[in-house]
Amino acid sequence: MPVADTEQQAPSVTPSTPAHLLLPSVLPAVAVGVMSSLLLVGVEVAAEELQGVLWKTVPDALGIGRYSVAWMFVMLVATGVAVGLVVWKVPGHAGPDPATVGLDAPVLPPMVLPGLLLATALTLAGGPSLGPENPIIAVNVGLAVWLGGRAVPRAPGRIWPALAEAATIGALFGTPVAAALVISEVLSRQETRGLLWDNLFAPLTAAAAGALTATLIDRPSFDLDLPSFGRPGWADLLAAVVVAAAGALLGMCAVRALPYVHGVFRRLRHPMLMLPAGGAVLGALAALGGHLTLFKGLDEVAELAHDPDGWSAGEFAVMTVVKLAALLVAASCGFRGGRIFPAVFAGTALGLCAHALVSGVHPSVGVSAGVLGMLLAITRQGWISLFVAAVLIDSPEILALLCVASLPAWLLVTGRPQMQLYPDGTPVR
Repeated sequence: MPVADTEQQAPSVTPSTPAHLLLPSVLPAVAVGVMSSLLLVGVEVAAEELQGVLWKTVPDALGIGRYSVAWMFVMLVATGVAVGLVVWKVPGHAGPDPATVGLDAPVLPPMVLPGLLLATALTLAGGPSLGPENPIIAVNVGLAVWLGGRAVPRAPGRIWPALAEAATIGALFGTPVAAALVISEVLSRQETRGLLWDNLFAPLTAAAAGALTATLIDRPSFDLDLPSFGRPGWADLLAAVVVAAAGALLGMCAVRALPYVHGVFRRLRHPMLMLPAGGAVLGALAALGGHLTLFKGLDEVAELAHDPDGWSAGEFAVMTVVKLAALLVAASCGFRGGRIFPAVFAGTALGLCAHALVSGVHPSVGVSAGVLGMLLAITRQGWISLFVAAVLIDSPEILALLCVASLPAWLLVTGRPQMQLYPDGTPVR
């Protein structure tokens, strides 16, 4: 064979990044990781303390039931008023419309961040069905860009958002694996140089620092301690596929409704009208679904899973629909928060509803598949949906079922509108 032909057939090799170019990113990544984790834990702890005052101390002192219909309604409207005041009066107006923001946060100016933090803490404490992830990522990104640009002015500006996002996601889930999965999806949409792990090195370092910091001071856990799941069978595979598809379809109903519900609140024009009105709707939903449908939903998911046979199929179905509707309303009227944790609650309730309807559906299969389908529709993030669904169940065997169940569920959601809007109110695709 001619030498020229041999050279032409030589395999192409992606050049790797030398270690001496990666090492300088370690210290900034660790610093961002620790800072992001401390801020997340600090906001969550402050919100939990305020929640205890608002939902335990005050109603006990007044002799009112903690989760009576009247108190839930009063608290949710009052939370709307409080957050509305922050959005109206605090400099920066607590950031952009939350319906237009996803996990990939914009870089906000420093003056916006205090108001966004305050609005987030009030939302978490007051009961609206939103989690901390979107606004905390936005705050950490803003701080990292602002502080990092001054501390290391020669560093590429684009590195700071990636470090902050990865660190916050690592701290949220107590492991850098979740951040690696999310960042790998982001990198697949960007033009990058070098090997994948070269590009992941700094974000993964930040995520590891964030996860370790959160684990040391807060010990986050997502295992629901559901009944043990043995060797999967064909019936389990069928149940996983059906429940995941049902979760995806139900989640897509909320996605489709977002521009319309958002448009109704947008017509009110002023945050002191939009947010209290949203609080009133959330109060009515809480009266229908009960107190478990309040808040971000993580503690409430654990309560559901503690007794998977403690409610009827109808009660689980009501909680599923109410939680999804509460997520939709809270995201539309202007409360600051993320959508992952409320979607986990809705998926869990759906999975337990399937178990209550068909006893052959194992609770672990129903819950993990329901969460998978719901998150695929709400987040449109395949890896993070698989990760969250799998981490809820302490069983390696569940992962194979979820991988198969994710395929038809993904076909139902891909190419369709996302649960995020452009500033003009049109859905993102």
